[in-house]
Amino acid sequence: MSATITRETPPHTGGPPVRPRAVPSVVWLVGPSVVFMAALFGWPVVQGVLQAFTGADGGLTGEHVARMVADPYFWPAVRNTLLLIVVLIPVQFAFAVTMALLLRARPRFAGAYFYLWVIPLAVSDLAAGLVWLAVFTDRGYLNSALATIGLEPVAWLAFDNPVSLFVCVLVAELWRATSLVLVIVVAGLQGIPKDYEEAAAVFGAGPWERLRRVVLPLLRPSLQVALILRTILAFQTFAVAQALTGQNFPLLVGETYRWYTGLQNPNVAAALALVVLVISMLTSLVYLRALRESR
Repeated sequence: MSATITRETPPHTGGPPVRPRAVPSVVWLVGPSVVFMAALFGWPVVQGVLQAFTGADGGLTGEHVARMVADPYFWPAVRNTLLLIVVLIPVQFAFAVTMALLLRARPRFAGAYFYLWVIPLAVSDLAAGLVWLAVFTDRGYLNSALATIGLEPVAWLAFDNPVSLFVCVLVAELWRATSLVLVIVVAGLQGIPKDYEEAAAVFGAGPWERLRRVVLPLLRPSLQVALILRTILAFQTFAVAQALTGQNFPLLVGETYRWYTGLQNPNVAAALALVVLVISMLTSLVYLRALRESR
């Protein structure tokens, strides 16, 4: 005796069956991020562009850009900003990679060294500038030390000594921001197994060969992140230089602040902010392309 199972079929409506359209899961995953980035980044950029190119009558104009370029502090600010980045970034990475490799060797009190080296990460830009102002000022700690050993004091922050001004800002920014690169590099080194280096040593590779052919290639993703992040932040250097030199060593972000607060001209300040944004984005694209092609 067999049982027959019958299945009810939906009534024919004259067309293909309609299925409920489900929202793709990718929309739920990516949608909030897109909305967040549009509100946090896209809308301010649009407003900045409009403010930089909108005249008093509400029409488009290039007057604010022309005024920015004609300002006597603009080109020195561009030169100082680019020079600071060209010198600062390689020195910072050299210090950070060296300190990270020393920590990886597990010396005695390695944990204490790490926390000591990352202390500047918790210090604000302005506070770091004031600390180094106490060092480099005419009656600061450095000139006091020179006087103790019988040397003449030096006007490190004199307006007519641009080289000394640059060195002071460089040293202060090097002390303040190298810890950020150090943390990223240390995190990247922890993901590299030591088995690779030991295998290279078995085949006769020396310490320098292991560093150049094993460690640094595996560390490239972390270095890429640190390079892009640190360069973008270097373009925003302001408080350290402002505390040390004031207007004697102009930088792009400092000029943006001067036009917005001192000169009460938000339109020119927006144009300067766009210059910083464009240079930062172009630099990041160059980094990404260079590191991708070198693989």
